[in-house]
Amino acid sequence: MAYVISSECISCGACESTCPVEAISQGDDQFVIDADACTDCGACAESCPVSAITAG
Repeated sequence: MAYVISSECISCGACESTCPVEAISQGDDQFVIDADACTDCGACAESCPVSAITAG
């Protein structure tokens, strides 16, 4: 199951640069994860300074 980014996201971009498959991009209000591209590695969740990313 893909990781998801909650509304707690502060749009810092830390997660985008750590994603090995480039599944994260800037959305309208915050960063978003492409569920089809996400490989569930968890690198993004570990890099998030506000713990806004969790397993979906």
